[in-house]
Amino acid sequence: MVDTMTAEQRHRCMSHIRSRDTRPETMVRHYLFSRGFCYRKNVRTPDIVLGRYRTVIFVNGCFWHGHEGCRYFRLPKTNAGFWQQKIERNQARDARDRMELRRMGWHVIQVWECQLKPRERAATLRSIEQTLCGIYLDDNAVERTDISLAAEDETPYNNSPHNK
Repeated sequence: MVDTMTAEQRHRCMSHIRSRDTRPETMVRHYLFSRGFCYRKNVRTPDIVLGRYRTVIFVNGCFWHGHEGCRYFRLPKTNAGFWQQKIERNQARDARDRMELRRMGWHVIQVWECQLKPRERAATLRSIEQTLCGIYLDDNAVERTDISLAAEDETPYNNSPHNK
């Protein structure tokens, strides 16, 4: 398909695409806030940082980050070589950033734009919440001990002197 816009129009259109505070990102942030999660909005990458949970969330656009098998990711026919290289660089950077964060002990959650479309949105957001709760419980697990926690005798109830 031939591009119907002039080079100037296409440049202006592409330059207005935001890289932060995108609609999918704000959806995730609003949901987390409504559920009582405290987070920090990051300037560059990752998009959302939950320090208490030692977790970061990347909210990726399917086109810009090359979501394989997604209907929203298609390489443009015009200037295909440029776009192929750009998306491959983005994917390599994403993989490098995720690995570095994991090496530093952070949990990494990756959410795709297509997972926040109306049909899948509720399930995706609930899944993020459940994942965060699971991370918190795993990281703050209390070891079980054999210490009696109540102020009681160690004698079993059926052998107590009051039952005779």
